[in-house]
This record gives sequence, C-alpha cells and structure tokens, in this order.
Amino acid sequence: MRIQSGIPNGTEAHAAALYWDAFGHKLGMTMGPRDKALRFIQRVMDPNHAICATNDDGQLLGVVGFKTYDGAFVGGDYSDLVAIYGHIGAIWRAGLLALLDRDVENKRFLMDGIFVDAAARGQGIGSALLHTIMQEGRDRGYPELRLDVIDTNPRAKSLYERHGFTKLKTSHLGPLRHIFKFRSATTMIKAL
Repeated sequence: MRIQSGIPNGTEAHAAALYWDAFGHKLGMTMGPRDKALRFIQRVMDPNHAICATNDDGQLLGVVGFKTYDGAFVGGDYSDLVAIYGHIGAIWRAGLLALLDRDVENKRFLMDGIFVDAAARGQGIGSALLHTIMQEGRDRGYPELRLDVIDTNPRAKSLYERHGFTKLKTSHLGPLRHIFKFRSATTMIKAL
C-alpha cells in the first residue's frame, strides 16, 4: 500500500464512485440520482484537499479528505450545482447542503470524510489514512484533529475510538433525519 497526497490522475471517476458509495446513503435524496451525483462529485473534487491509499498497481483503495479555508475535498458552489442539476434543482439542493456544512476553525484541523473501497476493507487502510491525516494536521501546526461521524456508521465510530478520538458533542437532525437518513452526528476530537 502507498499513501500519497492528492488523487492519482485517471482515478477521479473511481474516487467519485467510492465517495458516493460511502456517503450516498445520507446524500441520496439531496444529490441523487446517482449519475448526476457522480458528475457533481467529480466536477468539484479538489485533490489538494485529499490523501489517498493505492496498491502497488496504482489502484485507488481509499481516500481521506480535509477542509481548510482554501476549500474542501468535495466542495463546489452554486454554479457547480446549476451545471449539473439546473437552476431549480440547484436552489433546493443548495439549501439542504448548507445544513450539513461544517465550519473551519483555527483551533482544530478538520477531517472531511474518509472512505475505503469495500473490497479492500479490513486491511488497515482506514487506519493508515487516519494516521496520515493526523500527521498532516501536526505538520500544519494544529493541536487537534476534528471529525464528525453519523449514528448510522458505528464501524467508523469504533475506528475513531480505537485511535483515541473522544466525543466533543452530538448534534441531532430532528425532522431532517428523514431526508439525510441519520438521526445525529457526533463531533470527535483527538490531540495531535
């Protein structure tokens, strides 16, 4: 396994598909249908905000994204939504996506999603990516790493707890749980 900054050229479509496989259950009603969501993700992906794991043949195995004041791994703006979904589709999607947006702060480095190809799970890739994003945060001078995990992803929460992350707070979605398919998100932190 190799860990490197960015997304290797030629793997962007695979990265978008892996992202959708990991997060499509909560974004499906907002970003679907799948073909449009994949086009949107691929359009807005910023490899400058990602670290990936590949095998020796260059096949993408997993990605961890992060968010800074300069952008996010999967960000985009209203014009990107319009380009894929049209003006009407962009209006309501922008409103719903704004509800999931997480602010960047100066105190903690913000990890913004981690995902591993289903065929490669259980091989330590998630842990390797997590260690690498922690090092990235240290290299940038942050004292802590921050992430959010939803209640419907206990496997990820277990991974974070095994690596020393602790709960900072839990936010509940209320009626929006019917749209995003999860009830709450727990913000977790780890000293770097």
